[in-house]
Amino acid sequence: MTQTPIIRPLKAADRPEWSVLWRDYLAFYETEVSDEIYETTFERLLGDDPHDFSCFVAEVDGRLVGLTHFLFHRHAWKVESVCYLQDLFASPEARGTGIGRALIEAVYAEADNKGAPSVYWLTQDFNHTARKLYDRIGKLTPFIRYQRP
Repeated sequence: MTQTPIIRPLKAADRPEWSVLWRDYLAFYETEVSDEIYETTFERLLGDDPHDFSCFVAEVDGRLVGLTHFLFHRHAWKVESVCYLQDLFASPEARGTGIGRALIEAVYAEADNKGAPSVYWLTQDFNHTARKLYDRIGKLTPFIRYQRP
């Protein structure tokens, strides 16, 4: 990659490249979703409902090499909304080039712009490469996640 990444909001024309990135992201976590979920998610990412997810993409040399999906939501312990960064992915050839950091910092800036005092995310404990970045730009919390079986 020869250019500095351009971090920008997702556009309708990004659909094919976004799909490849998101499929690769889901494959990393050993999961997949139906075509209906791809369609619905993409429509929501482009929609104007402030309660839906938003997306930033990283573009280098005219092609997408990373993405992040994030959401603002209310929090019972705060007056302001907080920001949940759900998905973060950089293509294998883009890893180690600052794409992940740039995408997270773009979400931080959007949270600041919207007055959200907190940005948080989850990752799996085996995601050692990403956790090296997260340890530098975030704070590990003691919370453990549970979900309905």
